[in-house]
Amino acid sequence: MAKELRVSRLSIGRVVKNNLHVHSFKRKRVDHITTLVEAKRASRSKGLLKRHAIHGLNLFLFSDENLFTIEETTNPQNDHIISSSISTIPEELLSVSRIQKPLSVMVWVGISSIGRTPLIFVPVGVKIHTQTYRELILEPVIQDLSKTMFSGKPFVFQQDDAPAHTSNSTQAWLRSNNPDFNQKEEWPPYSPDLNPMDYSIWPILETRTCLKSHTNIDSLKKSLCREWKRIPQEILRTKVEAFPKRLKAVIERKGGYIE
Repeated sequence: MAKELRVSRLSIGRVVKNNLHVHSFKRKRVDHITTLVEAKRASRSKGLLKRHAIHGLNLFLFSDENLFTIEETTNPQNDHIISSSISTIPEELLSVSRIQKPLSVMVWVGISSIGRTPLIFVPVGVKIHTQTYRELILEPVIQDLSKTMFSGKPFVFQQDDAPAHTSNSTQAWLRSNNPDFNQKEEWPPYSPDLNPMDYSIWPILETRTCLKSHTNIDSLKKSLCREWKRIPQEILRTKVEAFPKRLKAVIERKGGYIE
C-alpha cells in the first residue's frame, strides 16, 4: 500500500492506527484441509467436549513429540535490530548461520493442569514406531501416572494420530493398561491447534532453549531439561485450561482452523 501511494510505511501506519482505528494482522500459513477433514474435526471436537465435561481437565494428560535442533531459533517477522545504518551492525548479530541437516533430537513429553512428565529423549537414529513408543514412553511413563501424578484416579491420555499411536498393538496396550485414552477414531485429525503442546508449550520451550546455537546434542539436552523445569506449572495449567474453549471455537467454525 505504501509503495502504491508513494508514501512512507510509517505514515501509512499512523493513518491506519489513528485515523481509521483499525489494526494490521500478519497472514499465516495453515495446512489445507478438506471438507471431510473439517467435518471430522467438528464432530470429534464435540465428543471431546463431552468427555471433558465428564472427567474435568485435571484428569487429562496431553502429549506430543517434537524435534529440536542445535541451531539458534529465529523468527524472521519479529527479530529486528535497530541501528542508524546496517553497516554498523556486527555480522554475528545481523546473520544467523544455518547448515544442512543440523544435529537434532526428538523429544516426547506429557502435561496436565496439575503436573508434567519428564522429557523423554528418543535415541539419535531411532524412529518412533510401535515398539519404541511402547518401550520408551508407554511402559516406563504412562503405566504409572495414574498412581503418581493423578493420585490413583484414571486419567484420559491424549495422543495424536501418528502411526505409532494408532497401531493395533498400541491401542490394545492402552486398552489393557490405561482404558481412558483418545482412541484413533476420537482425536480430531490435523489438529495442532487443539493440543496445548503444539499451540503453546513447544514454542515456549524452543525459544527458551535455543536463544543461541548449541555445539552438540548434550548441550541441547541439558538446556531442554533445565528450561523445562523452569516453566511454571501455572503456565501449563493456563494453556491446558484453554482446551475446551478451543474445542468450542473449532465447532463454531465447523471444523475450520482457529489459528
